[in-house]
Formats: sequence, structure tokens, C-alpha cells
Amino acid sequence: MSFLQLHFGATVAAALAIIAAALVSEDAATVTAASLAAASLLDVRLSFISAVAGLWIGDLGVYAVARLGTGRVAKLPWISRAVNSLQSDSAMAAESWPLALSRFFPGTRLPAYVAAGLNRMPFLRYAGITAASAALWTALVFGFIWVFPQQAQTTRERLALLGTAGLTGIAGLLFWKRYSSRLRARLENFCQRMVRWEFWPAWLFYAPVAAMCAWLGLRFRGLALPTIANLNQKNGGIVGESKMEILQELMKSSPEATASAFFIPEGSVEERLARIEKTLAANAITFPFVLKPDTAQRGAGFRKVHSLEDARNYLLRVARPLILQTYVEGPEEAGVFYYRFPGAPQGHIFGITHKRFPSVTGDGFHTLEQLIEQDDRARYLRLVYLRRFGSEAAKIPAVGEKVRLVEAGNHCQGCIFEDGWDIYSEELRSALDCISRQIPGFCVGRFDLRYVSDDTLRAGTGFQIIELNGAGSEATNIYDAKNSLWSAYRTLYRQWKLIYAIGAENRKRGATPRSALSVWRDWREFSAHACELPIAD
Repeated sequence: MSFLQLHFGATVAAALAIIAAALVSEDAATVTAASLAAASLLDVRLSFISAVAGLWIGDLGVYAVARLGTGRVAKLPWISRAVNSLQSDSAMAAESWPLALSRFFPGTRLPAYVAAGLNRMPFLRYAGITAASAALWTALVFGFIWVFPQQAQTTRERLALLGTAGLTGIAGLLFWKRYSSRLRARLENFCQRMVRWEFWPAWLFYAPVAAMCAWLGLRFRGLALPTIANLNQKNGGIVGESKMEILQELMKSSPEATASAFFIPEGSVEERLARIEKTLAANAITFPFVLKPDTAQRGAGFRKVHSLEDARNYLLRVARPLILQTYVEGPEEAGVFYYRFPGAPQGHIFGITHKRFPSVTGDGFHTLEQLIEQDDRARYLRLVYLRRFGSEAAKIPAVGEKVRLVEAGNHCQGCIFEDGWDIYSEELRSALDCISRQIPGFCVGRFDLRYVSDDTLRAGTGFQIIELNGAGSEATNIYDAKNSLWSAYRTLYRQWKLIYAIGAENRKRGATPRSALSVWRDWREFSAHACELPIAD
């Protein structure tokens, strides 16, 4: 092979390398081509043509991909959002001059070229503009390197830096234009939630409560004393207790005051669905009814079931043992925190919470999501509500249609808690005291009641117990918006002091507290299963 042939082959290889390099980094390839020409290592004409060709081929490739992006690929949700953003925000791509000028402002090229493809700019116009701008840009770079060859490396680095900064800036502007209002709304919502302590995340609100319990554990000489506050419940009702076992005791001792409940054990979906059908038929239970996990807290997994199909869908999500309970219409609900020291002649009511189930009313114009965001209180829990309603949040309720936002009477699920001490009466205390005394080993906890009216509840009648929670429950009237943070912590301290004192009294009577390690293990097991539970109604 002759020298001329070798030289020709190397020259062609160098030219192809420049074209290929331009597909990876346009500016670096252009500066390299100009440097080779300035050093007489490659013919200037070939270098120039190779650089322009590399830029132009890359430009045409971006256009082709973007044009394809308006087809099947653009139907993907996350791509569709990006396409819509560029099509609406990059009108400059429909004009020739902005497209041509984008070549000379590093970082603006890619958005402009993609937008041109998405907006289906005529191919010949796009090809002509990009060819001319590529040739002019390459000529400017070649001229600069020819005059200042020692600046080649610095120029390459600065162009790369400018390109990155420009692209980041364009992306940031597009992102801010599209999402700024939503981000501002979320930031405002976050700040307002921080001001209103009732909406604080649990880890933040309960940090001082953990300190209280540590102090009380030292004071009463037993950190795990709450685990024997109720001798009839696992861990005293702190964690891991069976709701069904508690309800069975209530149904046996006070059936007239307890909502009927039935145990649905683990098994296949078909086996459990058959058991549900058999239970409904045997006990004349009609729709709707309630399904909820046997071990759960804070309303997790609560579901109001309207059909067997609803039940099947729930069973597909939850493999743990369940409770089927009759749905008590109410329409009112209250949480009554009760306590009685072992051996004491009578028990006491520590606090009463009146639970209000929020709703929004349709106007025939706004979507459910918009109605939630417009509500003075619901907007603080918009994410909870929107997760619950899913795609239904995009529907527009009819004029006057009232949409109830939550069924579970739990604060973290979006229920509104108000202090209900005005409901207190000696008749109510006596009724709950009578029920509690028939449950051996029960001393402290919260009755969740559905009832007809405040007057009937004051009379100690007309209520149904839907749950009885143990020492891990709390006097939820603290979450009344009228209460201060200090008053909430003061009430919680008094509550936990009672629980530790009751545990200490049971210890005197021979009960042995669970170890902190065993309680921790139960908590870990409960937490692992709790994350699998579906969103509560």
C-alpha cells in the first residue's frame, strides 16, 4: 500500500471521526476540527465540511426523533406532559429567526430543535435553517481558533460550560413556568400546616410525648408499665392487640351496645369471599358493611363495602385477618376516653371528642379536587383526600351534591375533631362504667361510639360501640383547632401519667410488664404489615 493511500485513509478516518464526535458533543467536535485545520494536520476544507456535516446530521436527528415523539411514544403519560409543555411553551420553534439564533446561544439549541419537531415545522425549512446556522457557527469557531490557536482547549471547556448552564437555565425556566403556581401553593400549604400544629406529621408531634414517657418511666420505675395498663389486651393495647378479641368481649357482655362484628381469617380470596357471603346471610347483614384489619391503628385499611365486588377488590389487597362489622349509620360519632384504677369503686371520663365528617358541595363547575383546594380546612389534607378519591377527584359534582370526604373517624384520615365535653353527663359516665366493669382486666382506653344525637348520648342510651382502643389510644379532643399546642401536650402528659399509674398499680397486684424489646418487635411486625394496607375510606 502506497503512502498516498495511507494518507488518504487517515484523512477520511479523521473526517468521519469528527462527524461521529459531533453527534456526542457538537462544540467539542467543532473546536477539535478547527484546531486540526489550524495546525495543518487536516485540510481546512475537509475539516470545515466534516464539522458542518456532524452538526447538521445531529440537528436532523433531533428533529426526526421529536417528530416521532408526537405519535405513539408521546401517549406515554410522562412523555405526554413534556410534549405538551414544549408545544405550548416553545412557540418560538414555529418561527425561523428564533430557531436560527438558538445555534449561537449554547443550551437553547436542544429545546428549540425538539420544539420544532413537535410542532411539525416543514422539513425543508428546518433543514435549510439548521444547515445555514451550522455553517455560520462553524465558520465563527474556525476563525477564532485560526486567530487564537492557543485558546482551543479553553474555548472547548467554556463552550461546554455555557452549554450546560444554558440548557439548565432553559429547563429551569420551563419547569418554573409550568409548575411555579403549584409549587407556590404547596409551599404555602406546608407553611400553614406548620403553623397549625394539628396537621404536623406524627414523628414531629409525638417527639415530646416520647420524652414524657421516658420521664414517667423513670418516675414510676418501669418504662414498659403501659403494657399492663389493660390486662385483657396484648401489650396493654399499645400495639398488636386484636380488635376482634376486644369486640367479642363487648358483644358477649354488652351486645345491645356493640356493633356486631365477625372474624375473617387468612386464606385465599375465594375462601374468604365465601365466608363473607355466608356471614352476611347467617346474620342478615345488608350492604353497606365495614371491612378492616384485625390489628391496625389510626383507621388504616378501613373500608365501607357496598358490594361483593368491593369486598373482592379489598381481599385482593389485604391478606391479613379481617373484621367484618355492621355499618352503623350514626349519624354522629364520638370518642370517649375512659379510665378506672384497679380496685376503684368507679371509673371516670377523661375526655370526649365530637367527630365531624367533612364534605364539600358541588357547584356544577369545579372538580372535586378544586372544591377540596378551595375549602379552608380540607386543603391542608388535600393529599390525603386526593389519594382516597384517585381518578374520581377529576369529576365535577352536580350542583348541590354533597361529597363526604372521609368515612373513618380518624384525624389522620381527615376527620375533624372537636372538644365534646358538652356531651358529658353522669348518665353517660355510668353507662360506660357499667360496660367497662364487665370486661375483666380493662382499665383505660377510648370508646369509639356511633350515636343518634347528643341528647341520647347524654342520657347514656342510643349508641353503638364500633371500637374500644387500649392504652395506645389518646384523648383526641386535643386536636380541636381551638386548643393550643401547649394545652395539647399538657393533656397528653396527664393522660400518660394516668396510664403509667394504672400500670404501676397492676404491677403491685402481681402483673409483669412486657419487655421493651418484645414490644419493639411487635411494633416492627405491625409496621411491616401496615404499609400494605389500602387507603382508608
